[in-house]
Amino acid sequence: MKRSIRALALGTIAAAAVVAGAQAQTLRVAVGAQVTSIDPHYHNISPNTAFASMVFGSLTQTQGNSKLAPDLAESWKTVADDVWEFKLRPGVTFHNGTPFTADDFVFTYGRIPMVVNSPGSFATYTQAIRAIEVVDPMTLRISTKGPYPTLAIDLSQVFILSRAIHTGATTDRFNNGEMAIGTGPFRVASARHGERVDMLRNDTYWGPKPAWERVDYRMVTSGPARLSALLAGDVDFIDQVPTTDIEQLRKNKDIKLSESGSLRFIYVAFDHSREDKPPFVTTIDGKPLEKNPLKDVRVRRALSLAIDRQAIVDRVMEGVALPINQFMPPGTFGHAPELEGQPRADVAQARKLLAEAGFPNGFAITLHGPNDRYPNDAKISQAIGQMWSRAGVRTQVEVSPYASFVLKASRQEYSAFLVSWGSSSGEPSAGLRSVLATFDAAKGMGSVNRFRYSNPKFDEGLVAAMRELDEGKRDAMLQAVTRLAIGEDVAIAPTHVQKNVWAMRQGFSHEARIDERTRAQDVSRAR
Repeated sequence: MKRSIRALALGTIAAAAVVAGAQAQTLRVAVGAQVTSIDPHYHNISPNTAFASMVFGSLTQTQGNSKLAPDLAESWKTVADDVWEFKLRPGVTFHNGTPFTADDFVFTYGRIPMVVNSPGSFATYTQAIRAIEVVDPMTLRISTKGPYPTLAIDLSQVFILSRAIHTGATTDRFNNGEMAIGTGPFRVASARHGERVDMLRNDTYWGPKPAWERVDYRMVTSGPARLSALLAGDVDFIDQVPTTDIEQLRKNKDIKLSESGSLRFIYVAFDHSREDKPPFVTTIDGKPLEKNPLKDVRVRRALSLAIDRQAIVDRVMEGVALPINQFMPPGTFGHAPELEGQPRADVAQARKLLAEAGFPNGFAITLHGPNDRYPNDAKISQAIGQMWSRAGVRTQVEVSPYASFVLKASRQEYSAFLVSWGSSSGEPSAGLRSVLATFDAAKGMGSVNRFRYSNPKFDEGLVAAMRELDEGKRDAMLQAVTRLAIGEDVAIAPTHVQKNVWAMRQGFSHEARIDERTRAQDVSRAR
């Protein structure tokens, strides 16, 4: 009897050790933004590309500091001003063992513009390509439409699929995990769309072996719920730490923070798509407006002047942000110094501009935005609404989950809305052509220009800048088009650049990324 009890106890201890060992090899992550699709070509937004970078590979990749590095291409070079040669990494296979070859990039290039109902196409990263030549299974030659110095940077955002595996694969088959087969460090074991993905380590991955055999990847869009799960030990690692809790967490001996600067800027978009009968815009007494006031640059400038950016940073973001009025923060490529700090909040000047535009008594508008995508996004919208109301534009604020909000914004259903763009490359051309270039699906321009701003002079200057080989000249040209679209046209009203903050339990270590991507391969056991 005693021997049986002792054997049972030893067996229980052994079983517990096995469970503990399994848990030690599992990373439990809670992210603050929903992955709207596992299809790596469906929707060009940061949560999707962050997830894709764990499962899929691209020709090139960006490191945490946005520096370009090899991925599925070992090396690349220009063989003419408009021709690039990429030498591919031999011996790479997809998760199911299918070999990776140059033809898979050709297939990927052809699939991107054909994805059905994409609300934000990845064609913005392939629009410069004129022709692709497969020299041999491990060599690609890519010709561009004239000189294009940032091709290798753009291709870091293009995740490669397999012709043999993915021909005919629909977005739904990716979202249920069936077609989520890539060359990345993790493979999908199961997926509940918009909620949770279980991943296993890809032991045939060509690169550094991830620290985790299994990743429990959860989408928890409530900041307090995400933090509570960390503090309770239910998860090991979270992103988008609530700004209200950061200082207190610094004092918590059981928690570590990981922080970095960011290239994600938040902005208010104005409807440029219609001349007449704007939605969610009325007179002060609620009567419809026949003409769209947001088509008048004086009105847009007034609304921008009414925004107290420093107050948003200090009171809403609690210092975890930087006020800005352009795409890039100070010290980065394409930053226009003369726009820095402008426009400062000036309610009196805003009212004067509204009167000059024919609205001495203001008007009424609804500002839309997400409530689960960016840190404090609903609070930011509320703050801007109050600022606009003080300037004479009576503002109602309506927020909703990002997944539904962004689809309506993409259909031009709003007149003013809060949204963002985040650079992964460290320079603004991808954002400028995606957000502000005239929408043209065939050319891959304006892919997330959901408000349909259009200025031919801007388009011409941007295309010229994208083709300029001299970095100094390209920097100056990008500054010039930024001054045109934001300084002169006030096409949008940027508010601030976020700062990135992650939190983890003691015993873990994290390599922070300026592009804010939360990836399991960047987390390890602390040494």
